[in-house]
Amino acid sequence: MTRSEELFARARQLIPGGVNSPVRAFRNVGRTPFHATAAHGCRLRTADGAELIDYVLTWGPAILGHNDPDVRAAVQNAANAGLGFGTNHPAEIDFAQLIHQSLPVVEKVRLTNSGTEATMTAIRLARGCTRRHRIVKFSGCFHGHVDALLVKAGSGALTHGHPDSAGIPPATAADTLVLPYNDTAALDAAFDVAEARRDDPGHAIAAVILEPYPGNIGLLFPQAQFLETLRARCTRHGALLIFDEVMTGYRLSPRGTMGLHPVRPDLVCLGKIIGGGLPIGAIGGRAHLMDHLAPLGPVYQSGTFCGHPLTLAAGIATLKKLLGAPPYTTLDAAGNTLATAARAAAARKGIALQVHQSGSMFALFFNPRPVLNLEDVLASDATAYRRIFQHALDHGVFLPPSPYESAFISTAHDATAIAQTADVLTSAINTL
Repeated sequence: MTRSEELFARARQLIPGGVNSPVRAFRNVGRTPFHATAAHGCRLRTADGAELIDYVLTWGPAILGHNDPDVRAAVQNAANAGLGFGTNHPAEIDFAQLIHQSLPVVEKVRLTNSGTEATMTAIRLARGCTRRHRIVKFSGCFHGHVDALLVKAGSGALTHGHPDSAGIPPATAADTLVLPYNDTAALDAAFDVAEARRDDPGHAIAAVILEPYPGNIGLLFPQAQFLETLRARCTRHGALLIFDEVMTGYRLSPRGTMGLHPVRPDLVCLGKIIGGGLPIGAIGGRAHLMDHLAPLGPVYQSGTFCGHPLTLAAGIATLKKLLGAPPYTTLDAAGNTLATAARAAAARKGIALQVHQSGSMFALFFNPRPVLNLEDVLASDATAYRRIFQHALDHGVFLPPSPYESAFISTAHDATAIAQTADVLTSAINTL
């Protein structure tokens, strides 16, 4: 029995399923999960002594690689002043200024402790501002484990075969309309129905929330004019448009997906990268909407650890590096190298493989057809992905332990690591 197997056996006696987040269980890739003991740069060290090139990167935040020296020093300096205050502190203002300068749509920002808290606050704020009840989301978009949004979700909910969670009252789910991603006809139909009863708050649409580039079912892209149509419909019908950029914020560009298309939301949710590897979330948007939050307005949100000084030290250090010398061209080149290698290997073998790649995110779909929505994702060959994952792990490369997650690249993935990974992906595909 390996050390990780021993640890997992102990964990299962004390922790539900042996994990503190379901997708870590590795159940969908047929392996016992390893336990990490250290992480530096683009590499993880496991309890079994293996060194792995990491494409999970703490599920996205580690865009500078693990344990970046500048980020670590910033956290250490902040810790010297105290581990927490429970009061206002100057770093909150500096952090908000950085977000505002790089994302002009964020006129004001409120910090939370996680992406889930950010999306939860966003829908409460949308309902409070519009005095309407209904929320529209899209199949496969994952917005955290919020009751109203954990309906046909992606991420771990799909990995374990439970798109909907037990414990959510039917009345709560009834106020959430779920539409296929990239389907403008379904969007129009939903708004037409709501418009017919717009004087009834229980049927009027308060907001539409989506990942503009869904990253919790692999990686999907909006088809031509989908986001533009969505913006126009929300404006016409008085609904707010909420972008969940918890995963893509500061990853695909200095403006997240908003650096790749012209559409601007009313509210945006952030997380992951903005905390530099420590827990954080944020909701931002137009000032007159944000001022509905307490203490100015009637929409309540709070948290003891919101704006924690250690997290903001890490976040400020990370954002300054990303915005001071943007690495996005280099990251995109690395992603393109891996995507090209995978596509070429599959073509030589006559294997149907769609590789979706944008900047430092990529996903593999073993599917002969274009992958546009959740239905297409679920029609892909998950068994083939499982074999790719297992081969890669056995050869020193850690891919997401689920066919329904995106892989990530960091600035610490140097040419050697990328070349080694391209070789491993090629050899993995050759085994199919």
